[in-house]
Amino acid sequence: MKTYIKKTILLVAVALLGIGGSQAIEDPRKKDPLIITGSLGLQSTLYYSSGGSFASPLNYSMYANMNVNLYGYNMPFAFYYSANNYSMSYPQFAFNFSPSYKGWTLHLGKRSMPFSSYVYNLPFNGAGIEYKSPKSGFRFGLFYGVLREAVNFEPGEMPSGKPVYKRSGWGIKVGYGNSRNFADLYLFRSQDHQSSIDDIWYDDVFAQENVVIGLRGRWQIFKQLSLTGNLATSIFSTDTKAPQLKGEETEKIDGLFDVRYTSLMRWAGDVTLAATFRRVSFSLFYKLIQPDYMSMGVSYMNNNYHNIGTAANLRLGNLTLGGNFSLQEDNISGEQLYTTRGLNYSANATMPIGSKFSISANYNGFRQRQYDGTAQVNDTTRIDRNMNSYSGTLSYNTNSEKLGHYVSVTGNYSLNEDNNKSIVGTGDVATLAIGSNYSLSVIPIETNFSFNYSFQQSNGYDSKYTTSVYTLSASKALLKDRNLSLNASASLVDNRMDNDKSITMAANLSAAYTLAKVHNFTLNLNYSRYANTNLVVDEYRRDKGYDFTCSFSYSFSFTAFSIKRRSKEEVARYGKYEYYSDFSRSAIRERQMLEYQRQKNNENRQKMNSVETTAL
Repeated sequence: MKTYIKKTILLVAVALLGIGGSQAIEDPRKKDPLIITGSLGLQSTLYYSSGGSFASPLNYSMYANMNVNLYGYNMPFAFYYSANNYSMSYPQFAFNFSPSYKGWTLHLGKRSMPFSSYVYNLPFNGAGIEYKSPKSGFRFGLFYGVLREAVNFEPGEMPSGKPVYKRSGWGIKVGYGNSRNFADLYLFRSQDHQSSIDDIWYDDVFAQENVVIGLRGRWQIFKQLSLTGNLATSIFSTDTKAPQLKGEETEKIDGLFDVRYTSLMRWAGDVTLAATFRRVSFSLFYKLIQPDYMSMGVSYMNNNYHNIGTAANLRLGNLTLGGNFSLQEDNISGEQLYTTRGLNYSANATMPIGSKFSISANYNGFRQRQYDGTAQVNDTTRIDRNMNSYSGTLSYNTNSEKLGHYVSVTGNYSLNEDNNKSIVGTGDVATLAIGSNYSLSVIPIETNFSFNYSFQQSNGYDSKYTTSVYTLSASKALLKDRNLSLNASASLVDNRMDNDKSITMAANLSAAYTLAKVHNFTLNLNYSRYANTNLVVDEYRRDKGYDFTCSFSYSFSFTAFSIKRRSKEEVARYGKYEYYSDFSRSAIRERQMLEYQRQKNNENRQKMNSVETTAL
């Protein structure tokens, strides 16, 4: 019976792998025949506020995961359920499927596939496949799916926004090379479905379509010098109802894209020249995105600007120095009312002092100014900002057999200046932030303590805002197997703004317990109390209140069934395969006995080695 099961599993695995093509793969008979693992989880939260807010613990969520490993071929499954009596009238479900074997990966459901940053970065709901050769460096991928579902409104409705077309797309990528030298080619095609919304909206909301071609690569010119480039061109139509254009140029892409009177073609790209030596490295880069450049496969992208800059790093013993400088300017087309230029510059230094101390310092600067475009800039409305930020960190740690200490102090000062002539000085904002931490580990009782203090003060626009936060926490592991952990913390927050003051005190207690290494229970309690003091109608009014939250979660991780190969030393005594399930008491006892025997064997080997060493 067992032999029949193993042959059937092997036959199914080979059949599934055969779908991917006639590629040379590792012999699946060397893998464990079958491993089925999974997990289940539940979470529930109770919330109450003195202001009247209440959330029932019946507001819960559940999840389930399972992975079937068939001769090294993974097939993961996931399920999620959430029921919210207050914000939702129906539960939510999510499902995805991404089996993989060697260099092959199959995507089903809502998945994602990495492309160039100018071409595509959205998740799709459909199907895709990827392959990456571990030896030759060849790779490719393709997908097809829905990128966005339609949002429709019936005639007569009063919508808060505009309808959205259903959008689908497909993409292909092909590449070759390694991390030093490679080239990747991308093709992405997307379109909106006109019939996915009611036709009364056609004159207000326009369906679009898009084709993007991208090329990304790297060339290691010689050992110390490399050149990296990323280029893309996008052809898109802002209204697919517009008439098509016919001509010799448009015939070149017939079948891939219909060129219309609303069609545009734009470019985007960047290039970086980097040099790396023993103690110093530097790079030069340039980036340009043309006006109106867009890809329907990218969630968001700025356009109509270019950027040029440099970065460098220097190592002098334990001291590391770095810095960068870049200049960015928009209005490449010259059609904007104004042109904005920005300068970014920074410097940093880090140095460990011995094995206990470490110090670092950072500076960041930014200058932004507005210039003429198609219109002349008025000095009273000109954007002219200057920002400077200075920060530093000092840390110290030391350990002994009984105690471990860690101390760190951080500081940051930033000044944001508005240099507009009409409001010089009145729009400046200065911010000071200081943070400190002390951690103590008491090793004999396996207990950790921590104290944190942070201070922040901002001055600007004739107001001063100050926040001080004090936090004390402790954690400890209990029981013989240290499978119960307790964490407690208390905090005090003091907020002040001019004549207003508020105090918030909070306490948190959490416990995590692991039973039989597979059951995990977590309980979290949080209580916070606040008080606000404000001057109202010539007398003080003091508002008080509190919030209470209690959350509980449980997870169960299990091996449903497994057939694993034993080592050569164990085959003669115990058989070729180990059959196991967390739901079988006999299998659990057999594994415990085997593990006990392994420990004894290891102890005997160590004793024999010790005797042989002594004799020598």
